[in-house]
Amino acid sequence: MGFFQETLEKHPGKIIGILLGLIFGWLAIKYGFFKALFVAVCVTAGYFIGKRLDEKVDFKEMFKRLFGE
Repeated sequence: MGFFQETLEKHPGKIIGILLGLIFGWLAIKYGFFKALFVAVCVTAGYFIGKRLDEKVDFKEMFKRLFGE
């Protein structure tokens, strides 16, 4: 087993965190902090919406719980 594969299997959270930090840092340098923050918020929202779709959550019911009847 190679070093990179072993590291990825033992520390996936750290690797993902490093990659996300690298991407955010690059976006902040290239476009500015607030534009990079906006992109990060959009990616996070997209992740949570996609997660709900994978879990087959009823969006009508979710909106009713969030915003009332």
